[in-house]
Amino acid sequence: MTLRWDVLLAILGMALSTYLLRAGGYALLRAFRPTPFVTAMLGHMPGCIFVAFVIPALVIGGPVQLLAAAGVVGVMIGTRSYMLAIGAGVAVIWLMRQTT
Repeated sequence: MTLRWDVLLAILGMALSTYLLRAGGYALLRAFRPTPFVTAMLGHMPGCIFVAFVIPALVIGGPVQLLAAAGVVGVMIGTRSYMLAIGAGVAVIWLMRQTT
């Protein structure tokens, strides 16, 4: 197996740009006080990103994915735990695939 320099440079470039974006965000928030709107928006970002990952799978998925989504919503309402909700969704999909 040979080392591909173009792939290595692409990976290093992506890692550097990711680091700079994160560090730049922290530096900006340390230098400037965000407005209450920006603070509220940043507080809602994890949920929005989670939904952005899930919705495409639900749109192209079938009844198994919809049942798993219902399980995730139910567990999330009951426990308010992202980890338990994700685990419930994975468990529903796994169980449904075992029975088919």
